[in-house]
Amino acid sequence: MPDQRGHAPVPGESDQHHHHHHLTEQAGHVAEHAAEHAAERAGKGGFAAAVAAEFDLKKVIGGPRGVVESVLPYTVFSIAFAITKDVRTSVYAALVPLAVLIVWRLIAREPLTQAIGGVFGILLGAFVSRQTGRASDVFLISIVKNGGSALLGMASIAVRWPIVGVFVGPLTGENFTWRRHPARYRAYVLATWIWVGMFLIRVAVQVPLSLNDQTVLLGLLNGLVLGIPLFAAAIWLIWLVLRAVPTIKITDGAEPVAGSTSSSS
Repeated sequence: MPDQRGHAPVPGESDQHHHHHHLTEQAGHVAEHAAEHAAERAGKGGFAAAVAAEFDLKKVIGGPRGVVESVLPYTVFSIAFAITKDVRTSVYAALVPLAVLIVWRLIAREPLTQAIGGVFGILLGAFVSRQTGRASDVFLISIVKNGGSALLGMASIAVRWPIVGVFVGPLTGENFTWRRHPARYRAYVLATWIWVGMFLIRVAVQVPLSLNDQTVLLGLLNGLVLGIPLFAAAIWLIWLVLRAVPTIKITDGAEPVAGSTSSSS
């Protein structure tokens, strides 16, 4: 039959187009499987060992002390600001607990990354506050960090590498085999959503208070609600989700990659 323009179809043109489409689709499946097998081999080898060696749970999620190092300085700042109404004095007060925590880590010979990050956040926030004239802008770095962490978690889900699974998998010994087991994959996705939710809750509370320059209330909520309590609730929920689905043994046989449809050859 002629097409709408009155031209007769070229013999074999439809078959060639269908064959080209099939080859393109097949090449995509091959590339995807190659990437998955490469990740699995990396998971069984040096990369997983490096992850397990460099990231214990405290390093992955910050640990309770990491949360304290993140929220305590801001809580102290808010209390000091409520008393003095002076940003500079309040910043100096906020640096005192950070100095103590740094000394603590030095004595224990622990990494200083979290504590140094807290110092940097407070000083940068103080600089922004001085430029804008708003005391609540001291919390701007904390807000940006929480928003960025939420986006990172959502991006990891979008690319089917939920970040909780990426770090926890090597620690449990299953490495990345959980990606080939739908139930375990879904558990890590849900766990990552819980992790994302923690940061989104923080942002949802922090942003309105910051916009209204509610410095004291913002700092107190950071310390009393959005810090350890929210962190503990998120960890507990993640633990419940992951313990409900057995971990995958590294010797388990290969299965279709979780979260994906089976490909045709």
